[in-house]
Amino acid sequence: MKRELLDILACPVCKGDLELEVEEENDNEIIKGKLYCKKCDESYPIEDGIPNLLPPNLRD
Repeated sequence: MKRELLDILACPVCKGDLELEVEEENDNEIIKGKLYCKKCDESYPIEDGIPNLLPPNLRD
């Protein structure tokens, strides 16, 4: 995931702003981490550079 995407992403549950927590990053993108919404207290994982923005009840 590229950092620039953070400017256009919003929480799919409440449409609030997302905060980025990086666990692994290379020169071009975030490989592993999570996006966190303070407004509704939900987290969305980033795995292999892809953010999973499915609402929690739709994830497996």
